[in-house]
Amino acid sequence: MATETPPPSKIPAQRPSAEEFEAVQESAEFGELRRSYRSFAFPLTVGFIAWYLLYVLLSNYAGDFMGTSVVGNINVALVLGLAQFLTTFLIAWWYARTAAAKFDPKAEAIKTRMEGVE
Repeated sequence: MATETPPPSKIPAQRPSAEEFEAVQESAEFGELRRSYRSFAFPLTVGFIAWYLLYVLLSNYAGDFMGTSVVGNINVALVLGLAQFLTTFLIAWWYARTAAAKFDPKAEAIKTRMEGVE
């Protein structure tokens, strides 16, 4: 299985100082990266936790509703439980696509500049 990653460089990467880390942390570019990540990850996390808690609460307090038959022996609880797995995989896929397109290039640019590799 071939990869597109180049072999490691023989030249050791420059180790940034604490002052350089602080300067990058205070930079507008890093702030934008952090804002874009948080504006994506936090609402998605809150939404998924709310969805999960709704499922748990329905399972505990709405037994008649959750036991309602949808098709044959398949009931609402089973459908919603499988939907939990589906949404987990969809969120992971969406995050991977978004990270590769938006977060990773910005983070790589900051890392490259910090390490002094051109």
